[in-house]
Amino acid sequence: MARTTPHDRPLGDGMPLYRRIATELLDELRDGTIPPGERLPGERQLAEHFGVSRETVRQALQMLRRDGLVATDRRGSHATLPGKPRETPVSLGFPIGARCATRGAVARATVTWETPPPGHAEALGVAPARPTLVHRYWSASADGRELRTAVTSFSAVVLAEVEELARYRDRADGAAAAELRRAYDWMRRAGLTLHHRDTITRIAGTPSVRVTRRVHDQYARPLEITELLVDAQQDALVYEFTVPAAV
Repeated sequence: MARTTPHDRPLGDGMPLYRRIATELLDELRDGTIPPGERLPGERQLAEHFGVSRETVRQALQMLRRDGLVATDRRGSHATLPGKPRETPVSLGFPIGARCATRGAVARATVTWETPPPGHAEALGVAPARPTLVHRYWSASADGRELRTAVTSFSAVVLAEVEELARYRDRADGAAAAELRRAYDWMRRAGLTLHHRDTITRIAGTPSVRVTRRVHDQYARPLEITELLVDAQQDALVYEFTVPAAV
């Protein structure tokens, strides 16, 4: 028999609390608060959201699983309700600053398994001197007037949850080319909601700027940090992107 806490006792109308929570969660799934296919928050987050115990949330999820409204796999639980698919957000290329292939432009990218650069370990919550996956990107415009270099360090969290990134550990020799352009798509497909914070700093006395991107997920866990250095050799930097029309 499931353990019953004081918060789990039947309500005045005789409905068990877990059934009411299941109904409220189902309403949020149906109104799109949690879209079809989106991974649900963990039991602790749901318990805090509804103001009940984790056991109550667990019972509510079990009820929804029995009814085929929620499915659970190794990455967590997600809604299986039929509904309008979520609008696919604009796919972000990785790393920040990576240029589209243009005639005459050159670029290369590699990965290594090493201690992250100074400042990265602290941002990612990585213990000092502990190695992680580090990605390096370099590109130059056709006329050589604009150079871009980016260094990215990944956290243990993202390497544990994103299989496509984890595979690079065994080939992170710093020599072979590394194609991580779809890294953000891989993260989203693993059920991670990506929150980007970009800081742009002009480097005094030079035509260069530094862009620092920090990415965390819906649980505020750090996923990666990238430092991009752009040597533009000009007074203005232009970033161009296209947002597709909604269908």
